[in-house]
Amino acid sequence: MTVPSRRSDLNRRLFLQRSIAAAAAAGLAGEQTAVNAAEPDAEVIDIGSRRELFVDEYLIDRFTGNATQRLHHPVPKEVAIVHDAPWEGTGSGYHSVFQDGDLYRMYYKAWHLEVGQGKLDTGRHPLFCCYAESDDGIVWRKPMLGLHEFRGSKENNITMASGQVGALNVDAGHPAVFRDENPDAPADARYKAIFRSSKPNGLLPFKSPDGLNWSPMTDAPVLHGLGAFDSQNLAFWDANIGKYRAYWRIFTAGVTTDKEWKPGGIRAIRTSTSDDMINWSPHTDVTYKDSPSQELYTNQIKPYHRAPHILMGFPARYIDRGWSESMNALPALKERELRASSSPRYGTAVTDAMFMTSRNGTKFTRWNEAFLRPGIERPDAWHYGHQYVGWHLVETKSQLNGAANELSLYATESYWHGKGSALRRYALRLDGFVSVNAPDAGENELITKPLTFTGSALHLNFATSAVGNVRVELQNPDGTPITGYGLDSCHDLFGDTVDRVVGWRGGQDVSDLSGKPVRLRIELRDADLYSFQFASSRPN
Repeated sequence: MTVPSRRSDLNRRLFLQRSIAAAAAAGLAGEQTAVNAAEPDAEVIDIGSRRELFVDEYLIDRFTGNATQRLHHPVPKEVAIVHDAPWEGTGSGYHSVFQDGDLYRMYYKAWHLEVGQGKLDTGRHPLFCCYAESDDGIVWRKPMLGLHEFRGSKENNITMASGQVGALNVDAGHPAVFRDENPDAPADARYKAIFRSSKPNGLLPFKSPDGLNWSPMTDAPVLHGLGAFDSQNLAFWDANIGKYRAYWRIFTAGVTTDKEWKPGGIRAIRTSTSDDMINWSPHTDVTYKDSPSQELYTNQIKPYHRAPHILMGFPARYIDRGWSESMNALPALKERELRASSSPRYGTAVTDAMFMTSRNGTKFTRWNEAFLRPGIERPDAWHYGHQYVGWHLVETKSQLNGAANELSLYATESYWHGKGSALRRYALRLDGFVSVNAPDAGENELITKPLTFTGSALHLNFATSAVGNVRVELQNPDGTPITGYGLDSCHDLFGDTVDRVVGWRGGQDVSDLSGKPVRLRIELRDADLYSFQFASSRPN
């Protein structure tokens, strides 16, 4: 295949100027394909040695040609766990998953839904919070903890049972559990959990020295009267602000009375911050950039471990499609009709998972196409409760020999069905949520806003075809190339790697530019660019 000829830097800048003018004349504007004029005096963003992803427009000045941002989707793998023990059931869900040293931990709601004609029985057993663990994040086991009795035996994996704990009325079936990364957290509070209180409503923070034995941190619910809380409500330590953040379920038109929260409107998300998990700041409702009003059942927000300054959420989107020819054609129609006999939405509502990010914790960039679709039709899919993503993703080894680690996330299926619901693992490349994507044809480029960095080498996470390539030019803020770092001096990068150092004819070292304002001009051909980082020359 003939490689397109390279323009000189002067001709290329003229080409960019003509492209910008043509786009303006045509009225081409959009969140992911906008072309903006260069602003030499624009604010300079200090990224230090952080890894930066293209999940929002924070660092993007403009695209040229057919370059754009593209949302990617996780690949289904094996079923990680089936909730078929007598104390679990068809309604088990609301998983919390995290890596704790060499161990992967999982916590979840154990609940059974018995569907009958005109009724839904949830009283087979109380709601429990159960525990599972894994050595690799792929094969999971349910250890017999011996902590709580079920039908005369403690041979189970129950770590918290619903009921009275002192003065608290604990609903253990809405759990969110995390390892507290607050460096000042005492040893007996290294693990934290958020449970739900229904009467009075609110959230209940618990602590634990080992993640298995729990004690309350308060004698009354926190955030009382500020939400519906009938979902997975969560909190975590955010090192970026040195505080805890909480996110919980609300109805947008709800009304708070002296006694209780009265729902109305649509399902949405509310947030607050705290120094101690007990006293919380005035709440704020989460907002979204250029997104329609849609019902979000869970939020699943947490810092991304490879770029913890970016908060990522995988909310469950809920929509009642009503009865139609397509609804009748979906799997398990008889079971759907049986559920609907109790409440119509139990048969006609469907759910999928979305992807959203934030850098301040309140305003999110939300991708309005599904991140995780219901997928190919099968008996245990396309129903209310399907594809609820666990909180949160973890890094696991690839099942391809010699390949880099990948991200694993987990989503529910078989809800309402059979003996017990299930959790399936999905895989995604590291940083692989959104890429800057470009086809083979045309001249496709990304130009960043002015930034400063700390480090001696530029690392890229990218993938190309066999004929594709990526090249990088480091520019002055006014768009002129920096001597020695021009596009024509950059070695062609091709392959599929989560960490490759960029090199120019003069070498890979960029330490002489550390702390100075620069722009990145990145040329792509049949390629995806997922992230970049200025750091040492050693792989990281």
